[in-house]
Amino acid sequence: MEVTIAPLSAIPEGEGRNFVVGSDRVAVFRTRTGEVFAVQAQCPHRGGPLADGLTGGSTLICPLHGWKFDLATGAGPDPECALRTFAARVDERGRIVLSVPPTGYSL
Repeated sequence: MEVTIAPLSAIPEGEGRNFVVGSDRVAVFRTRTGEVFAVQAQCPHRGGPLADGLTGGSTLICPLHGWKFDLATGAGPDPECALRTFAARVDERGRIVLSVPPTGYSL
């Protein structure tokens, strides 16, 4: 299922923002090269607010403890501490669209 969440302009280049999608909070990032990534909003290690983390390319650094995650795959420094990812794209009208599982999501 696809969900339109915001215009691309809602996220400055190189930053992330939180959005509520159904019952989940999702952190969406816009890289300086124009890519868009979406992951769970809280770090699985200590619950850090990932949208406040630093990004470089497709790497995200948690603001609480400095762990690095791959925004494309969710992989982290510990295989058991990976991020849940969501497919994200920008549509022809410049809006961010996420692909989410059909169960548990209703806007």
